[in-house]
Amino acid sequence: AALTVSGLTFCFPFFWTISTSLKTGQETRLVPPTLLPEVAQWQNYVTIWLQQPMALWIRNSVIIIALSLPGALLTSTLVAYAFARFDFPGRGFLFMVMLSTMMLPYEVTLIPQYIIYQKYFNWINTFWPLIVPSWAGGGAFTIFLMRQFLLTIPRDLDDAARVDGASSWQILWRILVPLCRPALATVAILQFLAQWNDFLGPFVYLTSPDLFTMSLGLRFFQTLPETVGEPKTHLLMAATMI
Repeated sequence: AALTVSGLTFCFPFFWTISTSLKTGQETRLVPPTLLPEVAQWQNYVTIWLQQPMALWIRNSVIIIALSLPGALLTSTLVAYAFARFDFPGRGFLFMVMLSTMMLPYEVTLIPQYIIYQKYFNWINTFWPLIVPSWAGGGAFTIFLMRQFLLTIPRDLDDAARVDGASSWQILWRILVPLCRPALATVAILQFLAQWNDFLGPFVYLTSPDLFTMSLGLRFFQTLPETVGEPKTHLLMAATMI
């Protein structure tokens, strides 16, 4: 019973978003506010879809995810494989240095990265600053997650494969990667959510409305001036639901 009450409590903002998206503009300003719309305004979804380039924003987000997700999966697997299976000088030190980067907030490295992308690559107002970092390891947490999963796989499988003449590459792609499907699926989900919900990165690097992602497009719509006497909260909630 307690979990049910808590679950309904945490679901209330989601319910309120749906309810507001089906109200008229004037209903969103009623005091006290109403829980349900008097008449469901389903045309709000059509209106926001036609007024704003929602399809373009979704397409841009999908492009960034489609190009960055394979890079995160591939490079994090390679780096994690090296940390989990190979003994080389400085492995522990390098691993600790990599983990220590998790303590650095994104805002700390934002300015140096921006200068690099602007001065040396001229990538500002392109998707590349949002895609290329995923091909450079996929992030410390992703590498850590993959390494920890690889450590749970017995090395006896590697030894048996080496006896049969398999190389390190063959061991990775033909034995370990199939066994890592649960970890890879987890990494894919986390990367998808991170890229889809990312606001600060697109906000900094993208300036053209034609390149806005979904999260940045919602912010752009929120900053547009309201029509006199007609609030737009209901349309913003409809866009949020989409």
